[in-house]
Amino acid sequence: MEAEQLKRLERKESAHIAEILDEFNKKNAELLVFDSFHTDNQWHELWLAIFGILEDKELEKVHALCLNTVRILTRDEFSLQTHYIEQELGTLLQLARLDAQADVELLRQLSAQQAEIIAEALKCLCNLVYQSADCRKQCLRQHGLDALVQRLSLASSMRYPTTLEYYDMKLLFLLTALETTARVRLQNELSGLTYMTNWLDEKLSEPGLLQSKEQQQLLCELLKVLFTLTSTTDKSPNEQELQCLQLTRVLRELLLHFGDQPSSRGVLTHAINLLTNINSSCLVELLIKCNPVDASDDVNCFEQRNVRCLQLLLDYLRQGLAQQQLEASSPELLSPVLTVLVKCARSNRIMRHYLRKQILPPLKDVSQRPELGTELRNHLCRFLTLPAMILRDLAAELIFVLCKENVARMIKYTGYGNAAGLFAKRGLLDCRRVENTDYSSDSENSDTEEYKQQQACVNPVLGCVEQPKRNPLEGMSEEQQEYEALQLVKLLEQLRQDGVVQPALIDKDGKPQPLEHILQLQEQ
Repeated sequence: MEAEQLKRLERKESAHIAEILDEFNKKNAELLVFDSFHTDNQWHELWLAIFGILEDKELEKVHALCLNTVRILTRDEFSLQTHYIEQELGTLLQLARLDAQADVELLRQLSAQQAEIIAEALKCLCNLVYQSADCRKQCLRQHGLDALVQRLSLASSMRYPTTLEYYDMKLLFLLTALETTARVRLQNELSGLTYMTNWLDEKLSEPGLLQSKEQQQLLCELLKVLFTLTSTTDKSPNEQELQCLQLTRVLRELLLHFGDQPSSRGVLTHAINLLTNINSSCLVELLIKCNPVDASDDVNCFEQRNVRCLQLLLDYLRQGLAQQQLEASSPELLSPVLTVLVKCARSNRIMRHYLRKQILPPLKDVSQRPELGTELRNHLCRFLTLPAMILRDLAAELIFVLCKENVARMIKYTGYGNAAGLFAKRGLLDCRRVENTDYSSDSENSDTEEYKQQQACVNPVLGCVEQPKRNPLEGMSEEQQEYEALQLVKLLEQLRQDGVVQPALIDKDGKPQPLEHILQLQEQ
């Protein structure tokens, strides 16, 4: 900005303000590097000039333009850290109607210009809260959190613009996610979890929710706030359990509401993220009793429970797997839904039975390896050998739980080779029985006639029928066989010395014990 233009802003020359700011905002709309603003104190001088205009009520018609300029300047983390801006933060809270003197009732009669000013002020506050820990603390000191919660609590009755509601919720998320004090206060002193759960419940009953992109974006922000509130809690176990039960019921309705809408994947993603924080004992609320009259004809009825939510979670997983293959995206994005499925399988017998039926159906064709194919079992078996530890461990745990932690059953579905990582971690390499498991004793024999006919030919390491191979020692004399065996020992020892492989034996705890020399393999 030229020096003369800055002087005109400082003098509040109303005839030139709009033109100067409009040019500046368009030129710097995408600006992220502010090195040129740090010379001659230009950033600070422009900042003070803009706030001089914002504090003048007679210039309200250019306040939205001014706030657009402020929003650009708030991207400069260096300047925010080197200048004291508590007074300006107070001005922004006032313009956003979040100061202590704000009259919430006036929001019922906002003009378009006033609504635009509030929205722009909220955007600036979001940037400041994101960029600066000091700004977050100042916002709390000036009671911004309390005013924000009060306004959101009246949102449904006031019906003020969805855009403002969205930025209110975004600001609340940033405050609670980045500032522990704000999170604790909202949760404990302002009954945030109870209030937010009720607010979400009310939103789901509003008409036109599926068609409104703005409303869905608002729901995503709300779900993110709920995620931060449920990440840590100081509530008593009983109180937390009651709150989680109610929240899970509302999330069940949300899944049923949005589950069939391809355009609502963002809402489902945040709902699933939130479910990862829910106590396992509360996830049973995802199931509801089937109507006895319609149970026989209801495709979603399984063991007298409606399992539609579980089916939606599996559909979400399938879509994520397809998208991952198509776009080569990170498989770690699937970890939240796998976490929820593991918790569901562990928490309830009916859930485990249903998930096992869908993921590990009775085996028929075992002619190819378990990791080959497009079914859920095939995908999960491929995850078992991934270098991504989180996803690998989740896939292994899900399959293991669906097998009721029965080692032989898991080998049948995955092959010993794919499951070796889990077995090594749990001390099960010797295929010992897992003790102290809490599963029902009902029989779940999944052996089909087709599988029984091929069972004797299945290679347990590969998990499939292995085609006959020629014996590589066939036609060799004993001397040749001994020579080849010694060559193999030398090669393995070289690999061990080079750190390529680490031969091991299974110790008494069922875990791998590294060998000092390859010849130790002869001892067993």
